[in-house]
Amino acid sequence: MSSRMLAIFLSTLLASTLPLISTSSQAADAATNLLKLHQLRLATQKTLGDFYMFNGMEGDQRYSRMISESLTEVNTQLNALTEMPGEGSKALRSQLDQQWKGYQIDLNNLTSALKTQGYTDLQPVADLAARNQQLMSLSQELYSKIQQEGSYSVPALAQRSREQSLLMQGIAVDYASRSASVGATFMGGGDARPMEELVAEFASKMATLQKEPTNTPQLKQSWDGVGTKWRYIEKSLINYNENSVPFLVNKYSNTIIQGIEQISSQYAAANL
Repeated sequence: MSSRMLAIFLSTLLASTLPLISTSSQAADAATNLLKLHQLRLATQKTLGDFYMFNGMEGDQRYSRMISESLTEVNTQLNALTEMPGEGSKALRSQLDQQWKGYQIDLNNLTSALKTQGYTDLQPVADLAARNQQLMSLSQELYSKIQQEGSYSVPALAQRSREQSLLMQGIAVDYASRSASVGATFMGGGDARPMEELVAEFASKMATLQKEPTNTPQLKQSWDGVGTKWRYIEKSLINYNENSVPFLVNKYSNTIIQGIEQISSQYAAANL
């Protein structure tokens, strides 16, 4: 092959390969951003649950520390969301940043009021819950937009397990709200779904995920571990009006979420 023919061949090969490399890189960036955004959403939910626990457990400082840790987690993940795949996601990312700053100020003010006064007024707490829900809605919109503009979709089982983590976190926040009697529940404000309905949804979806034929023995064992912890608090969640155990629910929900997140990462790694 002459040097000219070789040059033409290499040039053609390079031209055909670059788009594939670019597409692969774009998908990898989208996958990374989506994972960070998912972790941000979990931590955003948790900031409100931590506040309810701090309120309901009469200023127990462990929950004050948890509020700070959750705030730090959100800020870490938000700062890591840098390169967005398109104009729509860039605009939503900017909105999320602005809304988060306002929410963080409100949460810190309410936490300070609890520390100094020992109580907070109900309306600011209700407003905080509403702002948290707005953040969750906006971050979900950004999550969808990144997939659209990044030409990438989270693998089905990875996505379903992420949704299960968010549902567990939402249940825990709602339970903490009811236990603290602050007059503002997390799941949808005034249109809050009954706790029994949320518990039934979690149990049903978990059972379906446990039975997935593509689960490896390791994944089955991991789901069994999550299921064992879930059954430990399931009755307490359903009977929340009879015997409130917020400490127990908070503790076990955190470990359940950790377990599901490990499963989700395995699904994502296997492209399931």
